[in-house]
Amino acid sequence: MDNSQNRRSFIKAAAALGIGLAGATPAWTYSEGVPTGKRIGIIGLDTSHSEAFARMINALGADGLGYRVTVAYHPPTNKDVLKLSPSISEALTRLGVKLVNSMDALLSECDAVLLETIHGQSHLAQARAVFEAKKRVFIDKPLSVSLEGAKAILAASEKNAVPFFSSSSLRFDPNVLKVAGGSIGRVIGADVFTPAELEKEHLDMAWYAIHGLEMLYAVMGPGCEKVSRLYTDEADVTTGVWKDGRIGTVRGIRKWPVGIAGTAFGEKGTAPLGPFSDAAYNQLVRQIVRFFDTGTPPVAPADTLEMFAFMEAADKSRRKNGAMVKI
Repeated sequence: MDNSQNRRSFIKAAAALGIGLAGATPAWTYSEGVPTGKRIGIIGLDTSHSEAFARMINALGADGLGYRVTVAYHPPTNKDVLKLSPSISEALTRLGVKLVNSMDALLSECDAVLLETIHGQSHLAQARAVFEAKKRVFIDKPLSVSLEGAKAILAASEKNAVPFFSSSSLRFDPNVLKVAGGSIGRVIGADVFTPAELEKEHLDMAWYAIHGLEMLYAVMGPGCEKVSRLYTDEADVTTGVWKDGRIGTVRGIRKWPVGIAGTAFGEKGTAPLGPFSDAAYNQLVRQIVRFFDTGTPPVAPADTLEMFAFMEAADKSRRKNGAMVKI
């Protein structure tokens, strides 16, 4: 089985975990009992996240603050690299989600957006349309294929005064949240491991190793100053040195199966990070709903931009045979 098949199996299994915890989907139709202001639209049906998030949000009840996924659109220009859009479209239809045939139709029938298109190259154009329509949006990882693209999305957000955030669910892993909340005191370093399949149009880490990088940044915080990366066809070891001297590493492994986990080192001891679980998906969904309600992103865009600068520096280091590169 090749990497793309393994990745597809992993994503489906991960989504199933979240779906299982969410419980049975209540019987409803897309227009039934959902007031204006609470309607969520999905762009992109080429990832299992579209189905999983719809199921989970629509099962939250009062915890979901009244929000429901009601409408979805799959742009024909999307690169459906996992070939999931037919099955996800069918699944959303069974859930009572209305499928529409244009971006304008979607934006006219929703109040907030989940931008789930799996390939980051389409995110800028799609996000611009959402910002111009004045809809808050969660942009699933990766935010973009490049640092330049990520900066352009932030500029469009600021121009239209519409907030967004982007994140991997691993940032909201329960063990990560404990460490970020101070369970081992000040974090003095962390090591994580992650799948690291490559996709030629993305920064190397953006396609999949971003999961591990999100976990690292969640506990280390921003402030990385320089990056070095040792690369082979089998794996990477990328080391970041923070301005205060702390060190964090990401081991990326290209052959599946591999988990997403790690260890944090703190003033009061060490603690595990991960492994991936359904709880991270559920916490991410709750964060998305709160963001739609408050407009306050749980992950600052500046932090996401720094991660893209980290990834760009890692690619430069690869080309320089592992030399240290300043962010």
